[in-house]
Amino acid sequence: MPEPTSPQPHQATIFRIPKHPRNVPDARTQVRKALADWGLPTDLTADITLVATEFVTNSVRHCEVTYSLVEISLTLHGDHLLLEVSDPDKDKLPTPRTAGQHDEDGRGLAVIAALTSHWGYDLRRYTKRSWATFPLPEIAPACSG
Repeated sequence: MPEPTSPQPHQATIFRIPKHPRNVPDARTQVRKALADWGLPTDLTADITLVATEFVTNSVRHCEVTYSLVEISLTLHGDHLLLEVSDPDKDKLPTPRTAGQHDEDGRGLAVIAALTSHWGYDLRRYTKRSWATFPLPEIAPACSG
């Protein structure tokens, strides 16, 4: 089996999905595939995929702009990965809340905070962007010989 390759700095992938719950699994699959193609470790890929799914689910659930697209961007920046999820509803901002013991939702942003180096959101001209960063492990060069 070949050794995983070290991700190249400043690699990026961007894709969009229609804002509908049935498209969340497709976004998750595309994120997982991009990270696997870059050779990221399985445990890091799982964390990034979970955070992407939480952000995408929030966009799908809370964005009130009809027939909109959710944009997912993954970018390698040397020692970290930047995940960005954008939607056009600038009025619905991510707000952490405390979920009760029996609540079925309300824990997503707490999960995101636990799995990322930093996370947040910002408003752009036409969109709201939720983002998170993940430190990348140092990959030792393969020994020859």
